Amino acid sequence: MDTLANLKAFVMTAETGSFSEAARQAGLATSVIAKRINQLEWRIRAPLFTRSTRKLTLTDVGERYLPTVRAMVRQMDDTLDGMAQASGALEGHIRVKIPTTLGVLYLSKLLNRFLQSQPLISMEVVLADRSVNPIEEGFDMAIGARPESYGQVLDHPLCPIRRRLCAAPSYLARKGTPATPADLLEHDCLVLTTTGSRWELHGPQGLVGVDVRPKLRSNDGTALCAATLDGQGIALLADYLVAPALRAGTLQEVLPGMQLQDIWLKALVPSNRIDLPRIRALLQWLTEQLRQTPLWDGQVEVSAGA
Repeated sequence: MDTLANLKAFVMTAETGSFSEAARQAGLATSVIAKRINQLEWRIRAPLFTRSTRKLTLTDVGERYLPTVRAMVRQMDDTLDGMAQASGALEGHIRVKIPTTLGVLYLSKLLNRFLQSQPLISMEVVLADRSVNPIEEGFDMAIGARPESYGQVLDHPLCPIRRRLCAAPSYLARKGTPATPADLLEHDCLVLTTTGSRWELHGPQGLVGVDVRPKLRSNDGTALCAATLDGQGIALLADYLVAPALRAGTLQEVLPGMQLQDIWLKALVPSNRIDLPRIRALLQWLTEQLRQTPLWDGQVEVSAGA
């Protein structure tokens, strides 16, 4: 019985919630994952999952020991990673959380390029639009633009994300173009839930805050961008969503003389993971790639080297 493989199967099944998904991510047959879990349960003389036709649920034993087993598996991977350094090769597994929309549009491509340059590294990429404490949820790195910070977690800035007020020409022709921030109160506004309905703009007179009237709220930027393109209202959105439409003229910037505060894309890395060669290599690579003009600002070629 390969105890390490069985422990890895347990962790992956617990994190994915199913034998089939764990098998898909591991590149194995579902029966192999199920067999490894059965072997582990036989070894400890206790069930780790409650099985039903709909889902798998951790038992009390499984829930209690998941953090310990996850740490053991990581320690073993780290040990093997350290041994691999003697040959000068990066090796091991990296678990990363990235924002959904930015991940689909841009970050997934960057991570794929990194993997292509590092054949001995494997990676799990989880897309989620929420603040994540990487220590509590077992990530080596959590990428996002939320302001939250956590104890024993290092915040590493990657790049600023510019935001713009914009609307479709059809909406502005119908409703008029705002000349001052106060004019926004008379307009239909499309609000990103995480940003909120208070929009703050910097102008010649200083900071101006406007509590806009939401016609539409959503936690998904692509949904708001689509509504903006359809002429539903004025939205405050990140450059990576609207830059192509602004270049094409299908969206128009509103109050271009006002400045909106940039938000920062950052990587959250547990302090006990930052010195692992594979984690440091990924962090350095992302920093170098995003230090250039951000990919969504133009046609920037991404190099394949790490």
